[in-house]
Amino acid sequence: MEPISLPEPGIPAGNSSAVAQEKFHVLLGVTGSVAALKLPVLVAELLKIPGLEVKVVTTERAKHFYNAQEIPVTLYGDEEEWQLWKGRSDPVLHIELRRWADLMVVAPLDANTLAKVANGICDNLLTCVIRAWDLSKPLLFCPAMNTAMWEHPITAQHVEQLKAFGYTEIPCVVKKLVCGDEGQ
Repeated sequence: MEPISLPEPGIPAGNSSAVAQEKFHVLLGVTGSVAALKLPVLVAELLKIPGLEVKVVTTERAKHFYNAQEIPVTLYGDEEEWQLWKGRSDPVLHIELRRWADLMVVAPLDANTLAKVANGICDNLLTCVIRAWDLSKPLLFCPAMNTAMWEHPITAQHVEQLKAFGYTEIPCVVKKLVCGDEGQ
């Protein structure tokens, strides 16, 4: 099956056409961790890699930490999921995004979304993409939360559940946190 190009937010699916895949498609998920402050830097660094095309799926809480005008790629949120679909023949955005992507990276992955994904909850665009993810493709997740949250016993269980799904953890780093705490 030939990959399709996704409609830009607000453009009906009938205006997009099938094109041969020429680039490697990375879908970047961003959640409501304060580490989402680094989204503009992460996108800029990814775009330096030749042959890479990047699209971003954001949670509503993540939007608090970055300026959308600083993101030079297509940014999808919950609103686009509902605006694009009008009837039976229209594409479902979370399915189209999972088809488009060759790789998914969730960075940062906050404690809330980690818990949702580990327990199969899909109540926003990002968690729906992850729930529908093609397990033959890689999905990398980068947990980012306060040390107290990270050290809670349920967090280790959630991380292990994501690994059991076949997802790859990019471990936390030890540093001074935005809140002033030292830790992961």
